[in-house]
Amino acid sequence: MPRIPFPEVETMTPAQFQVYQDVVNGPRGLMVGPLRAALHNAELADKWQQFGQLLRYRTSLPPRHSELAILVTARAWDCPFEWIQHEPVARSNGLSDGIIEAIRCNLRPSFERRDDEIIYTYAKELHDRHGVSDAVYDDALSLIGTVGVVELTALIGYYTLVAMTLNAHAFDLPAGSAHPFREAAE
Repeated sequence: MPRIPFPEVETMTPAQFQVYQDVVNGPRGLMVGPLRAALHNAELADKWQQFGQLLRYRTSLPPRHSELAILVTARAWDCPFEWIQHEPVARSNGLSDGIIEAIRCNLRPSFERRDDEIIYTYAKELHDRHGVSDAVYDDALSLIGTVGVVELTALIGYYTLVAMTLNAHAFDLPAGSAHPFREAAE
């Protein structure tokens, strides 16, 4: 059970309803996840949804790399809701079952592609060390350039905010979903 109620369409203020409309009419198509909590402050929700939309849909990063970084973030924060929302998207963008399963089990994947390994290592180091070594930074810079490294770092930070919000407010998992990390820990 979530720790806070979420605004209902029928009782939203005009400002909340405008943000709600912007979200459901945008690329997300529906209001799910942390935006439901952020909607208590319409301005926060509006800035949040704009920032998230930019980072998820309008960066120079290929969706495969974005989703890989998001899965690393979901696992780093043990955020089952974020994982459940992004695992199928990662798979549909070409990440292998082996990579996804290794991340879910908190193991380093075996990579067939060097670009995937660079993105994974950058995200993992940023979470684990709260920074990135020069060698890993240089690899990422060579792969995705200055703009890409800035976007990747912002994406990881944004999905950290998402995970923290989902975890703090104890969001319910989507109906019919199993907790993705419980069996991985056993």
